[in-house]
Amino acid sequence: MTVRVRFAPSPTGMFHVGGARSALQNWIYAKQQGGVFVLRIEDTDAARNKPEWTEGILSALDWIGISRGSYEGPYFQSANAGEHRAAAARLHDSGRAYYCDCTREDVQARTGSQYQGYDGYHRDRGLGPGPGHALRFRTPDEGVTVVVDLIRGEPTFENKLIEDFVIARGDGSPVFLLANVVDDMTMGITHVIRAEEHLPNTPKQQLLWEALGVKPPIWAHVPVVVNEKRQKLSKRRDKVALEAYRDEGYLAGAMRNYLMLLGWAPSGDREIVPWSVIEDEFRLDEVNLSSAFFDEKKLRAFNGEYIRALPVAEFIDACQPWLTGSGTIAPPPWQPEEFDADAFAAVAALAQTRITVLSEIVPNVDFLFLASPLIDEAAWAKTMKDGSAELLDAAVAAFETLESWDAESLKSTLEAVGAERGLKLGKTQAPVRVAVTGRTVGLPLFESLEVLGRERTLTRMRAARLRLV
Repeated sequence: MTVRVRFAPSPTGMFHVGGARSALQNWIYAKQQGGVFVLRIEDTDAARNKPEWTEGILSALDWIGISRGSYEGPYFQSANAGEHRAAAARLHDSGRAYYCDCTREDVQARTGSQYQGYDGYHRDRGLGPGPGHALRFRTPDEGVTVVVDLIRGEPTFENKLIEDFVIARGDGSPVFLLANVVDDMTMGITHVIRAEEHLPNTPKQQLLWEALGVKPPIWAHVPVVVNEKRQKLSKRRDKVALEAYRDEGYLAGAMRNYLMLLGWAPSGDREIVPWSVIEDEFRLDEVNLSSAFFDEKKLRAFNGEYIRALPVAEFIDACQPWLTGSGTIAPPPWQPEEFDADAFAAVAALAQTRITVLSEIVPNVDFLFLASPLIDEAAWAKTMKDGSAELLDAAVAAFETLESWDAESLKSTLEAVGAERGLKLGKTQAPVRVAVTGRTVGLPLFESLEVLGRERTLTRMRAARLRLV
């Protein structure tokens, strides 16, 4: 039997990081088993679907390494609507489903509770199809439904506790439960790997598989992804869009690595490992049962490690969208023609050790490409105090006559200026840094001055001195 797994997102918004994890788990499992990964777009909610969301799914999968052309699909659920309706008709004709025109208020009036499920009122009343007549599955009165789950063992559900659930709406359109089952049958899906939030629906879907005469797939329900409050990650409340992390400057490799650790870990006391190791070692039956905490701080630290591991040339290439304004949410504060590739290359290795996401490159190097620095007023107020004017005058005078404009000479010269005033280098260089870069923190000062050049450095120091008058 050829293993066939599927990833079936809905194009109703940005691509959820939890969905990205499920896609990767399915992808790896298919590769390990020599099987097939199928992409199905569940697009039957026409009111919420947009073509750009579908493209967003494809682009996000491309980014994390599941590239177009390497999987089967994408298929679209809406194209299988005829099969969905045919399956509903077969279930009705075989007596496994019946029509019901009860409203929620009707059920509540009979049961006396808004929390009680449907009471089977129309099971044997022979109601036919018609406007407002929903089709309900006739759940067995006795016995149990056993779900074979690679992660959770064999969860068992008493059939008498499963209400006769709706499989087609009053207008005849099948609901998600039935459409999902029919699609999986049509596509020959053998394993369904998805989040545990779908587990309550699984006995219903398994009953549908059996009623339609097809052996159910093997299930694997991975732990739900939660935030720091142990609440399920929500699009309305949490930062969950994979595209947002991509656009902020997270590396695909770091994101892949981190997502695969949500509920699973490689062998040994390690977390940051090559993707080949993850592909080789990942096992569904080793996935934890407890909820998986999506820790953005930890992800950011992961990303910093991945950035620092890049060869400098690759780091320079990776930064280009933020430096040139292409493909990023916010353009840089300089014009394209102001960007100096050689100047950036000169400081790239220094910047690489100081950032954790690629978008941080802009405030670290903007002083190199602007006519004048962007002054952080809080930094100015904190640094430019009594004595700063005199210190800048002395530093300008010393720098003007400096024979060799290199980092070592600049450092020793400023150290001497400070020593004459009883100041250590840290105190001496603070006003110079703010005058030249606009900030109190950033790249190593003297290497920065070397790249900026004598003329631009002195111009900025003089401008700062005039502001202190």
